[in-house]
Amino acid sequence: MARKKVIVIGSGNAALCAGIAALEEGADTIILEKASAEEAGGNSRYTAGAMRFAYQSGEDLLPLLSNQQDERLKATEFGSYPIDKFTADLEEFNNGEPLNFLQQALVARSYETMVWLNDHNVQFDPIYSRQSFRKGDKYIFWGGLTLEARGEGVGLVDAELQEFLHLGGEIRYQTDCVELLTDEDRVAGVRCLTPEGQCDFECDAVILGCGGFEASAALREHYLGKEWVRAKVRGTRHNTGAGIEMALARGAAMFGRTDGCHAVPMDLNMPDYGNLDLPFVERKHYRKICYFLGIMLNAAGRRFVDEGLNFRNYTYAQFGRAVLNQPGGFAWQIFDNKVEHLLYDEYRFQHASFVEANTLEDLVQKLDGVDAANAIQTINSFNASIDDSVSFDPTVLDGRCTLGLKINKSNWANQLDAPPYKAYPVTCGITFTYAGLKVDESAAVLDVDGDQISGLYACGELVGGVFFDGYPGGSGLTSGAVFGRIAGRSAGRS
Repeated sequence: MARKKVIVIGSGNAALCAGIAALEEGADTIILEKASAEEAGGNSRYTAGAMRFAYQSGEDLLPLLSNQQDERLKATEFGSYPIDKFTADLEEFNNGEPLNFLQQALVARSYETMVWLNDHNVQFDPIYSRQSFRKGDKYIFWGGLTLEARGEGVGLVDAELQEFLHLGGEIRYQTDCVELLTDEDRVAGVRCLTPEGQCDFECDAVILGCGGFEASAALREHYLGKEWVRAKVRGTRHNTGAGIEMALARGAAMFGRTDGCHAVPMDLNMPDYGNLDLPFVERKHYRKICYFLGIMLNAAGRRFVDEGLNFRNYTYAQFGRAVLNQPGGFAWQIFDNKVEHLLYDEYRFQHASFVEANTLEDLVQKLDGVDAANAIQTINSFNASIDDSVSFDPTVLDGRCTLGLKINKSNWANQLDAPPYKAYPVTCGITFTYAGLKVDESAAVLDVDGDQISGLYACGELVGGVFFDGYPGGSGLTSGAVFGRIAGRSAGRS
């Protein structure tokens, strides 16, 4: 019997997992990537490589670690993150709705997918620098997020690509897929543009894994609204919605929250695409997500969110939108010296924008675009409203809050009273979009009547209905791996 031929479009985490899974099924598999080899890997190479998954105890994590002899492990408390907790966390972003079948699969298959990746030579490290705090002689992990791929997002993609090639896969770069080819009622190939000209590839199945539409200003305006034209694109410039539009042209159904996206506070002066002159591993440092340790002020000099609403894992993907919705689409994050040592390395990044002063009165005068009189009033009111009877503890939701403010801070509220003071200007950086193609349990793309489009599968950020109002941090890469694996298996068996 002739071997199945599978084409995967895209070369990020989801696409590579699809390619590996299709090869496991014995299919001849080729990846077609629009970008050059230097820019390939999609948004995955921009990430810190964190992956959220359900686990019962630290014992479940040990087999996945690259260095099981790390001396810190003896003093580490990973806690547990059972399926019901992952489920509850996702439900927080579902507008009161229970998890759909895609979300249930994400949760239920999260740990087995991590093991599968590890079996394919992807290794992981504890996220000591961002997901743990020292408490006495212990490292305490918080927020249910514990591991990242060794080498972060770049290491994840590199390891998956190496495995894909080792198993016999092929990848072609600078191959821009522009049309799905059909044979009667079945998708049977792809038309591409290459440096050598137009080229058609025939196959038994196509897997779309080429991202959402966040890098297209026109589609952002169409689906998200006019204000999103000014959002910074923090990931790859190649996610322009091409995969979605090719499928829609063949009758596919759009699904999910069309105005939803993952959006993060980013340095106001970040170049689009995270600065293409920097290595991938450095581009993520433009993000600024330690707002929970301080306050954020808008142009009117007012706070506009509860910075301590929850662990930042559960708020950072929504607060980019909150910043964009402020006058001028910007804000300032303000910290004092008490928390300087707790700020992530991104605040010490060589390209980080900030101002500094020894008094709050001098600091607010340096906040470009901000009403300084209102700003100092807001800070003074904040300082006077803090309940000092509760101790500050960043390892838990400590309940150290403000009282009597229009917008109270629920946790980690500290007076801004230890100079020098620093303020960082931020805007909205869009990571990826939530709406996409409608798929079934096998990752087959469905048409507007709810029927499978024969020979067409999808995975990753162009699948709609996995996330709605946000997600707990680290779920995106896990979703890509879970549904990439499902899509690859289904296409390989089709």
